Amino acid sequence: MQVFVILPAAGLGTRMAGPQPKQFLDLDGVPILIHSLRAFAAVPRVTAIYVAARKPEMERVEAQIAEYGFAGRVKVVEGGERRQESVAHALAALSAEPDDLVLVHDAVRPLIDAATIERTIDAVAEYGAAIVGLPAVDTIKQVERTAHGALITATIPREFVVQAQTPQGFRYRLLKRAFDEATADGFVGTDEASLMERAGIPVAVVHGSQVNLKITQPGDLELAEFYLRRRGR
Repeated sequence: MQVFVILPAAGLGTRMAGPQPKQFLDLDGVPILIHSLRAFAAVPRVTAIYVAARKPEMERVEAQIAEYGFAGRVKVVEGGERRQESVAHALAALSAEPDDLVLVHDAVRPLIDAATIERTIDAVAEYGAAIVGLPAVDTIKQVERTAHGALITATIPREFVVQAQTPQGFRYRLLKRAFDEATADGFVGTDEASLMERAGIPVAVVHGSQVNLKITQPGDLELAEFYLRRRGR
C-alpha cells in the first residue's frame, strides 16, 4: 500500500497583504512550504509528495525542492485557480492503485507533526476516509446574514462540532470517485471532506492540535514562530 501526499500551494494568500504568496514566506529562515514538506518527508510510510503550484511559480518551487534536498521524492504539478482544481491536477498525476492512500495537506500548515500524520494514515487505512479536526471550545452560534449584520438563529452544541484541519486522507478510489462526481455536477467544495460527504462516504476524525495552525494572517506567522521555538527546546 502506497501513501501519496498532495500539497496544494497555488493560493495567492491575499489576506497576508504581502508581496508574495504566504507559502513562500520565511518561517525561522525557511520557506513555509519547505517546513510542510519536511514534516511529510520525515514519515517513512509516505511514498511520494506532490506540490501543486501556479504555473509562474513552478520553477521556483522546483528550485526550492532541489535546494533543500527533496529532489526525486517530491514532484511539482501545475495548480489551478481553486484548491479543488489543484488537488484534481495532482490526483491525475498519481500512479496509484485503488486502495492506496492519499493525504491532502494545506501547504501553509507548517507545524504538522509526524505523530498526527501517522494517526491519520492509520485512520484512513481503517475507515477509508479521515481528517484531522480540533474540538470546538468556544460556544458556536448559527447566524443569518442581513443588511444590518448577523443575527443569531441557533446555538450549536459544541460536542457536535469540530474545526477541520489537515491532513485529510482517503483511499484513492473513494477520493477519485468524489472528485469525478463533483466535476460532473459542477460542485465546488470547501475541502476534500466536503466532497466525500456529498458522495455519501463517511469520514472519521483524528484529534488535531492548536499548534497545527494555518498561516492566513500576519499574526499567525508570529504565533508559528513561537510554537517552532518551543518545539526546538
